[in-house]
Amino acid sequence: MSAPAAIEFESASYAVNGRAILSDVTLRVEPGETVVLLGRSGAGKSTALRMVNGLVQPSAGRVLVNGVATTAQDSVRLKRACGYVIQEIGLFPHLTVGQNVGLVPRLEGWPPPRIAERTGELLRQVGLDPTEYQRRYPRDLSGGQRQRVAIARALAADPAILLFDEPFGALDPITRGEMQRQFLELRRTLHKTALFVTHDVREALRLATRIALFDSGRVVLVSKPGELKRSDNPQARDLLAAAGEMECGAGAQPAESPPHSGT
Repeated sequence: MSAPAAIEFESASYAVNGRAILSDVTLRVEPGETVVLLGRSGAGKSTALRMVNGLVQPSAGRVLVNGVATTAQDSVRLKRACGYVIQEIGLFPHLTVGQNVGLVPRLEGWPPPRIAERTGELLRQVGLDPTEYQRRYPRDLSGGQRQRVAIARALAADPAILLFDEPFGALDPITRGEMQRQFLELRRTLHKTALFVTHDVREALRLATRIALFDSGRVVLVSKPGELKRSDNPQARDLLAAAGEMECGAGAQPAESPPHSGT
């Protein structure tokens, strides 16, 4: 018998007042993969993500985490088992950086010395010197620094699964690139399973091991990044063309050469 997927959507659907938000989503995420949920705004990506940690329950079908349906798991344990990073960052303003990072271990009953050691270790992993930053408050940090703290907090209790909901969307382009490089380094060293929501095609191509393309609440394509760039799928072609990532072999037309001037 094969090992269960880290995350699996089995014909999962979600509707609000009869309006379909997600329809018949089927997707399997293997341990250690980074699967990016890509699509336009309103395509259902974030709703699908929130099904994994139980913030949203499917109206039909089911979502499994490590082979067990989310509806059969203790909701608090499920949420703590999935590190969660959102665009709004969500740090508690009245807690210091160190207290924010150590929040879940403290709720889990870790002894203070272990929490302090883990907090320092994680701040160093995300590029922040604990001696300089752990006693600061979120208001004292830049947007990029706050997002680094949010990632450290998501990693604090060593969850096997990480959920990222457009975590870098509000950052300036330079900081965003730095955070993407940090994400790739953490993936290389920690080997976590990650589900990552974005509408940025270039970000998806850079970060994903596989991409699930959403359109109108459905998964219309699942592919590796290189395969997406060569896809004939019309939604993929529209997104790639808008980002300037279209390959000529995928239906894009090469630009015509300007007329020869004769000079």
